[in-house]
Parts: sequence; structure tokens; C-alpha cells
Amino acid sequence: MTVRVGESASAPPFQKAALPLLDDSQRRKNVRHATEVIQRKRALVAGEMPDWQALRESASAIKQQTLLRLDEYLQQFEAACTAAGGHVHWARDAEEANRIVLDLVQQQRTGEVLKIKTMTSDETGLNHALEQAGIHPHETDLAELIVQLGKDRPSHIVVPALHKNRSQVREIFRERMHLPNLGDSPQDLTDAARSYLRERFLRVNTAIGGANFLIAETGSVCIVESEGNGRMCLTMPDTLILMAGIEKVIPTFRDLEVFLQLLPRSATGERMNPYNSIWTGVHPGDGPQNFHVVLLDNGRSPILADDEARQTLQCIRCGACLNSCPVYRQTGGHAYGSTYAGPIGAILTPQLQNMEHAQSLPYASSLCGACYEVCPVKINIPEVLIHLRGRVTRQQKDRFKAEAIGMKLVASVFRSRRRLETAHRLAQVGHLAACPFSFGVLRNMSSIRSVTANPPTTFKVARNSASPATISCEVPRAATTTISAPTTSTPWMGFVALISGVCSTGGILVISDQPTKMASRNENSSCRRLACTWTTPLSGGMRRTSVSALRRRGARR
Repeated sequence: MTVRVGESASAPPFQKAALPLLDDSQRRKNVRHATEVIQRKRALVAGEMPDWQALRESASAIKQQTLLRLDEYLQQFEAACTAAGGHVHWARDAEEANRIVLDLVQQQRTGEVLKIKTMTSDETGLNHALEQAGIHPHETDLAELIVQLGKDRPSHIVVPALHKNRSQVREIFRERMHLPNLGDSPQDLTDAARSYLRERFLRVNTAIGGANFLIAETGSVCIVESEGNGRMCLTMPDTLILMAGIEKVIPTFRDLEVFLQLLPRSATGERMNPYNSIWTGVHPGDGPQNFHVVLLDNGRSPILADDEARQTLQCIRCGACLNSCPVYRQTGGHAYGSTYAGPIGAILTPQLQNMEHAQSLPYASSLCGACYEVCPVKINIPEVLIHLRGRVTRQQKDRFKAEAIGMKLVASVFRSRRRLETAHRLAQVGHLAACPFSFGVLRNMSSIRSVTANPPTTFKVARNSASPATISCEVPRAATTTISAPTTSTPWMGFVALISGVCSTGGILVISDQPTKMASRNENSSCRRLACTWTTPLSGGMRRTSVSALRRRGARR
């Protein structure tokens, strides 16, 4: 079986591929601007939905149920599609999928095909296979057309040419469409693309595309898009061939209600896609008379067996995780070396290849969780990333690898107070972290970061030797809250003073500067309790209390 995910098997590690891209300031500016615009639009239209979180929960539940019974729903889709006049083909891997499509195209005796934007064809390398057989594919999606004419690679799931600006697009169109006087306004560029594609829509009689959803109940295929090129490819050619991953199936037509609210808002910040096309089988005298669906596995079945990683297949390819990812926004999509970029690509690409390739991608993340917060089907991408990092570590198992040796050394130091204090003194003498002559990983870090030098002493020594400081703040009823504390703790103690003062009824709060009375940790609680002495004119005496008690007392008043 030949599992292929674009050119990821031969791509360099992410860390190496990202370095030259970080030096391309124009590319980084283009990516940052485009993702910020989409994020703002998404936040606006998602915020309008009072049941947004309920929709996310519903979509996640539908996908989870579908994946647990995926074999049943796929067979149901095949039966319904065949009954409607369509033909369903099963492809175990990329090579088999390309062979099926190529055979179907050659049966039509044509040297050209139209293409709707489809990531599965990029995954299998279909364009290359067609060109080798003497068949020219015409991309009809505007962004895919820009990428094709510019001999480039897609860099985003939804907006493949996101890394190009208008001036760069104009230069591509001028050269490849032979339009020397072309302007760079959006109207000029779209008019040029429309004229270029219209003639091909009218001439070519075979189209290839993908699918956003496969509906098991009716055997229908749903395609959503914003330009109308998909609608043209669905209705004008005589033969229509669609390639879709097996995870794209959903149980019922009614389930579309959920996904067609989530997908456009998450993908492009639109309330609804301008074109939502649902095609079922063959209808005499209306649209394609030869309708084929190729169901692609290509490494997806093994993912179903992994309880931790199965949620990866819930993805509906909205690209929201890319727009929110701080790593993607710096490097763009080409650093991932795969059809699928960004956080979803970091977990999908290596799994499709059974963790044999793209092992650097699970580390292409800060684990900030922004992707999980915006995912419309609630894929916990950080959780899967950590799971895959564990798999990579277990596969490598190199006892003499620099990372393994370093972690063992750090663990040994942390297990002993004496060794830790010795390490601190050595670091203080050498200032290794801030050394300009660092090597290896330290050199890479220091080249783009300013590393703070080690403190002159430990926190414990600084706390014991610091002189007391006094902070005052105004509180209700003209009361004054006074704190005596070590200087090193001033910001934190000032916050406590503000909270305690607001809760007071008048009087003075004195917090001891003795280390033993500074703070205590309750072993059965995650909160920090502060030992203090509270004096009020009403009580006429001293009593011990805590900040949490003062909060409760203030709340009652």
C-alpha cells in the first residue's frame, strides 16, 4: 500500500524548512494580514450566534458517532448513491485513487479536465499523475489558479494563495495570461480570471472535484464554495468525478443544518457560503450523466483504532486553527511540507503515514490551545499533539540522543537540593543562557530572543535579607490598609492589600514580614492562604484570619 500525503515524505523537518521563510518579511506580512482579517470576521459572525457553543457540541457529537460506526455509514452511502445512478469506487491508498480517476478520464477520450478545489487530490498528487498521462488539469478555484499559474504550492486549507498579495498576483496573471496592461485592483484581477476560465468551462466536458460532506442517508454530495466555479463544474460537464476521504460522511441530511452554520463562519467569516451545492446521482437531461465518487482511505483506517487520536478525523477543513495559530502566522503553510498545514496538518500528516514521516510536525506548536478554542468540531489539537510527541519519543528510543541526555541530567539536578544550588552558582558564574557564543539549540534561541541573565541570588535568600516595605491604598469608609512585607514581594502583596481593603469595614491590616508567617500552603487545596492579623475599632482586639475569610465577610456586607 502506498500512502502519500503530498510531498511530506521527502520534505525537510519543520524547524529547518521554517528558517528561510522567517527571513521573507513580505510573505510573513501577507500571511499575518490575511489571517487577522479572517479572524476578525469570524469573531464577529460567531459572536452573533447565541447557541454557538451548542452548535460546536452538536457537531462534535455527530462526528464522534459517525466515526464509531463509519463502516456502516459508508456502506449506506454507497447503496444510496448507486441507487440514484452514481458509481462508488474504493481506494486504499493514493496510488489506487489516482489510477481509478485516470482510468475514468481516459474513458472520456479527453486531454483536459476541470478541477474544483479538492485537498484529497493534492494529497494523492493527482495533478502530477494526470500530467504524466498527457492530461492537463485546469484549476478553477481562483486561489488554486493563482498557485497553479505561479508554479507554487498551496499554503492554506481554505485560501491556498494566502501568502500572495495583489501585486504578486497581477504579475503572475500578466505573464501567464499574456495581459501586459492588467491592473491590480480586485475587479481587474477577477475579470481576468473570469475571462480565462469561462472559455474552459464551455469547452472541457470532464470535471474532477472533492466534497465537503457525503450524506449517507441519501447518497448525496455537498460542496460549499464562494466563487461559483464549483457550481459550473457540477452542472456543465458530461462527466463528474469526486474524490473524498472516508471521514467526510455524515449520517443524515438533517445533520447539514449544524455544519452549514459552523463551516462558513469558521472558514471565511461568512454567515453562509454563497454557493451550497448538493448533488444526488444522475438525472436525465440535467447535469453530468456520468457521476463517480472515489472514497479514499490512504492511512485513515489506522487512525480510527487510536482512541486518543481518532478525533483528528472529525476535521471539516475550515482552516480556523491555522488563522489562530501563532506558529503558522509566522511561517505560513510551506514550512509544514504537506498538503495539510497548520495545527491540523501537524497532527493529520504524520498519522496518515503511520508516524514514519513528518515526525517534526507535532513539535511545530507552542501548545497555546488557540486552535482548540476556535475549532468548530472541538478537536483537542494540543492533546493530540502531546500524544503524538509521545509516540515519536517511543519510536526513536535513542538513549544517547542529546535531548534524552539533557533531560536525564536536568532530572538528576532537580532531585537534589544540593545539586540544584550548585547548578545555580555555576550558571551565575558562566551566564550560559545569555552567552553570545552559545552553540546548538542555545545559539538558535539566542539569535531571536533576549535571554534574561540569572538572578544574583535565590528567592529564599532574597526574601530573608530584604528590608520591609510599606504600601497603602484607599479603601471604603476612609479606612487605611497597611502592609509590611519584603520588597521582592511588593506587587503580589499590593494585590492582596487591594482585595483585603475593599472587604474591610475600617481598620488596619498588618501582614507579618516573618518568613514563617508570610504564607502557608494547604495540602488539600489549590488556593494560597495568607496568615495575617486584623484589627478593627469595633472588635477592640487582635485576631487571626485569612484573605479568603475577608472576602467572604466583605461579600456578606
